[in-house]
Amino acid sequence: MKKKNLLSLLVCLCLAMSVLLTSCGADSSSKTDAKETIATTTTAVDGIDYMALVNKTHPLPDNWEKNLETVKMTNSVGDEVETETKAYDAYLKLKEALEKEDVFVDLDSARRSVADQQRIMDEFTEGFGADYAAKTVAKPGYSEHHTGLALDLYLIIDGKDVTENEDMEKYPEIWEKIHEKLPEYGFILRYLKDKEHITGYGYEPWHIRYLDNKDIAKEITDKGITLEGYLNTADEDEVAIDYGSSQLYSDEDLKEAVIQIKCEFAFWPECKLESIRYAGDEAVTDKNLKWLKEVSGDDKLTQIAEFLMDFHTPKNTGDTSLESDKDYKDYQWWVAKTEDDGWEIVSKGY
Repeated sequence: MKKKNLLSLLVCLCLAMSVLLTSCGADSSSKTDAKETIATTTTAVDGIDYMALVNKTHPLPDNWEKNLETVKMTNSVGDEVETETKAYDAYLKLKEALEKEDVFVDLDSARRSVADQQRIMDEFTEGFGADYAAKTVAKPGYSEHHTGLALDLYLIIDGKDVTENEDMEKYPEIWEKIHEKLPEYGFILRYLKDKEHITGYGYEPWHIRYLDNKDIAKEITDKGITLEGYLNTADEDEVAIDYGSSQLYSDEDLKEAVIQIKCEFAFWPECKLESIRYAGDEAVTDKNLKWLKEVSGDDKLTQIAEFLMDFHTPKNTGDTSLESDKDYKDYQWWVAKTEDDGWEIVSKGY
């Protein structure tokens, strides 16, 4: 993730809560000459699996960090970035190819160790409390950035570094050119649009993942599926979204709320999401606002919304509050926000 602020560098784009219910659960040419590789590597023993899945429900494989070979470089803004060696070599080839089309990129971030992530979690817990830390900091051991295979790019436009999320999002045509070339060098776009319930993250055009296999990367890209879908750990069926005809909120506003819900649903592996729909403006009452203020402990909430979800659980949900192999209909999700902040899930369940 890009450097919008401290949280955006460290945190899931979506405010992913801990598992609560279920385990189902400068000049363009001069940038090219910027300081490049200053390498230090670890010793690989048995190597790593370039197809390894690391997400909110799949931890970093054992001994990964022990076996990982990395290289360090300094980017155009002076930050040191550490990347898995083969992924970095492939990135340099991608970068060179893009520059031939007048598209200039650099690495914003790549590997972050489990120890670093734990330190961040500890600091947030001490400073803001365990609940806040769990909502905002990726759980140590469950971030794809631990692998060294996940790379966050930033753009260089007219010789200027463009590193902020909202600024980079202004250049969809440039990202399209970048995404088209990814498979040629063994990369995929990791967090796709409308796949938040699978990946657990909103669309990130800058976050790419190295697979060390051009054919697989091309297949995943051509099919428009996620790594989870390719590895058969998630259902890629389309999810029906109904925003209704609200007089209070725009579709874009409601879409932002749905993304938060879908991101948390990604905590529920093997559950099949079928639909989400806005419950209607009639649920937006003073009584419900008062109730959600009490539930959240936030008296500054000004806006609320209810959504209803249909989904199916797997044959074994484990020790959870959800029944196994069951169709859940009209499962409630309540979101709320203040005037200054975005939507946050406040309550869910019947």
